[in-house]
Amino acid sequence: MTRENIKTSDGGSIELYTTGAELASAGSGIVVVPGSMVLAADYTRFAQKLSTALGRPVYTVNRRGRGESSAQADDYTLAADIRDLDAVMKHTNSTDVFGHSFGGALALHAARTLPVERLAVYDPAVSVNGSVKADWAPEYERATDAGEYDRALAVLVKGLETGGAFARMPLSMLTLANKLTAGTHMGKQMRELMRTGVREIKAIIAADMPAEPFLALPLETLIIVGERSPAYFGVACGQIHDVLSGSSYTILPGFGHDGVNRAPDKLITELRDFFAG
Repeated sequence: MTRENIKTSDGGSIELYTTGAELASAGSGIVVVPGSMVLAADYTRFAQKLSTALGRPVYTVNRRGRGESSAQADDYTLAADIRDLDAVMKHTNSTDVFGHSFGGALALHAARTLPVERLAVYDPAVSVNGSVKADWAPEYERATDAGEYDRALAVLVKGLETGGAFARMPLSMLTLANKLTAGTHMGKQMRELMRTGVREIKAIIAADMPAEPFLALPLETLIIVGERSPAYFGVACGQIHDVLSGSSYTILPGFGHDGVNRAPDKLITELRDFFAG
């Protein structure tokens, strides 16, 4: 895996990881857009398996506010990440995109205007006709602004419902659990990304729209939802699939929201077959 920083249209810098750089002559690579509260490195296993399966390079983006990329602006909107994705696609000569969670929502919005030929998303955190309910977001932002990160993370986990059994714990118990994990690698990472998380959930809500504008998506669009993922992912995806006649919709059995990071063979095979055309 190699790393580089590329320049963006506004003079910023985006950190980009390439898996399978030696395969560049085999054709266009796949650009991977990560979710919120995670780094490009969290997709290493997924990128390695997908690159091997396809025989093509996989480019994983560290979005702004992460790693060596430029800081995320206080007035962040999805448009900023869409411009950055455009820069990455041009730099890598790639037209195929995969997005997970927040990255999936970003990819869905971006592919309406960028020259994406094949788009695949897993559990995209896109809001369609109010499918994402975030009445918890103001408390998440308040706790973050106050530096109460253990409570803020607890509110986030319960709000997103992506933490499995942890999401069902009482808020007080989950806050305590977060205190106990504050010194771990993941605990530190989550705390470093708290403010990006606040901006991104607000951006998702602000970008809520009906399903019809997604008719502008590529004809070849693959939508995947984890069988054990929160129901709201399927609600939005079902509405998009209904209006996008050429799309494919599938459920990954036995896996939840972290299915991408766990990179099971069934998911890799599904994506290999799709991106191989």
